Amino acid sequence: MPSIAPRPSKYPDLSPLLFWCGMVGIFLISLALRFWGLSRFNTLVFDEVYYARFASHFLKGELIFTGHPPLSTYIVAIGIWSGQWISQVLPWVDDSLKNGLSGLFLSTFSYRWLNAFTGSIIPLLVAGIAYLLSHRRSFALLAGLLMAADGLYLVESRYALNNVYLVSFGLLGHLGFLLALRAIGWQQWLWLSLAGVGFGAAASIKWNGLGFLLGAYAIWISYWVWHWIEKVRTPKAATPTLRRSPFPLNNLHQLHLGHILICFALIPAFTYYASWIPYMQLDGNSFWTLQLQTLDYHGRVGGLDAHPYCSLWYTWPLMLRPIAYFYQIAHAPQEPPPVIGPPTPVNAAAIIYDVHAMGNPFLWWLSTVAIGLLTILTVQRFGQRLGRLGQLGQNAAGAPSDRIQPIRAFDWVALYLLINWAANLLPWAKVTRCVFIYHYMGSLVFAVLSLALITDRWFWSSSQLRKVMATAIVVLVLLAFAFWMPIYLGLPLTPSELQMRRWLPSWV
Repeated sequence: MPSIAPRPSKYPDLSPLLFWCGMVGIFLISLALRFWGLSRFNTLVFDEVYYARFASHFLKGELIFTGHPPLSTYIVAIGIWSGQWISQVLPWVDDSLKNGLSGLFLSTFSYRWLNAFTGSIIPLLVAGIAYLLSHRRSFALLAGLLMAADGLYLVESRYALNNVYLVSFGLLGHLGFLLALRAIGWQQWLWLSLAGVGFGAAASIKWNGLGFLLGAYAIWISYWVWHWIEKVRTPKAATPTLRRSPFPLNNLHQLHLGHILICFALIPAFTYYASWIPYMQLDGNSFWTLQLQTLDYHGRVGGLDAHPYCSLWYTWPLMLRPIAYFYQIAHAPQEPPPVIGPPTPVNAAAIIYDVHAMGNPFLWWLSTVAIGLLTILTVQRFGQRLGRLGQLGQNAAGAPSDRIQPIRAFDWVALYLLINWAANLLPWAKVTRCVFIYHYMGSLVFAVLSLALITDRWFWSSSQLRKVMATAIVVLVLLAFAFWMPIYLGLPLTPSELQMRRWLPSWV
């Protein structure tokens, strides 16, 4: 593949050594936070009562209908199978913490460790996407750091749940998509095919994993719609020439309909179908029968009154209704919460163990503001360009000196982030069943990338005010992450310490 070097940016960048040291540090800290005290609660926490049980029964050759595609069942089952001997090898794992609540007598480490490891990699995937989009190490490091400082991702990574797998496969799909836009020939086909597998695997975890594929479709269609507008509204001599660029989104013209049909339709569909094959062999029902059963399940879940933690989709960016995954009262910090037993009376309580699936408040609020700012900026930029196209269209001669310049890489990056954020969020507007805040996790990735994009620009700005604001954003996010850490990790708190962290009445 021929090398294409990006033009020097007017913004400085981090040195490769500082970047890689930072990325290694982010990964190690993410790994430590996810594995530290992983077996703290020797029970099934929240939806572990489903996913750990599904996997345990699958290992026994039995099926429990999941209501979702079965790929996460296989993954958790692989974690249980391998975790049984991994927990015996690692000296820092307490293999004595076991229970039979899932249908097998298992250590809690065995059904949680693979989630923890997968969650540790997500900040690296986000950083990889940031770098491919911009060729900026500072943007990539910021994106990875901010992603590692989210509480909901930390909580979801520490239990046998399936949302981290959905996001991981979706991000791998986008990494393949962006790498394909930098490649040519068979390498491009290879990366596009791997992207298709990633998108299909995301849908094989839950159907809402299709949001990542929808985002890829939408940015490709948007590119060609805009190219058609430029072609129609400007003289031929003034139309920008489509050339290969080091920035992948400027190369969307390389993808033709054949690429999309094969790699983003057939391959994801085949991947999704293949994920059902082991399930069909045990169940005996046909593929389409299982799809109808899954659809029927979602139709029977119920509306907002089906669960106390149901929330409306438009409240997620503001993090108005997080979920209590675990709540137990104990008499002393050294007293572990019982697996089964009556709750201790509140008046007698000295210590509370609370695991709340809530995001880092400042990260969520600031990333939502970033989405708003980026939307305004993108509309303004493309609106101005549309005006210039109209002026060129009035010049029938279309002199070469009037040739309109290609769209800047920053504008395509902003549009890519906004489209993918919306593709993972807006389809929920039509969903009437009970939904939860963790359904925002796909959109959150692109909101965090948007915040990192703006913060990176402000860090290297000549304006002292913007530099201060960028520093304040990072400091606030990291301080908030540390402040709410006890309810991400389920550390013992007194009632007053817990109340101190409940800033909104809906955070109960």
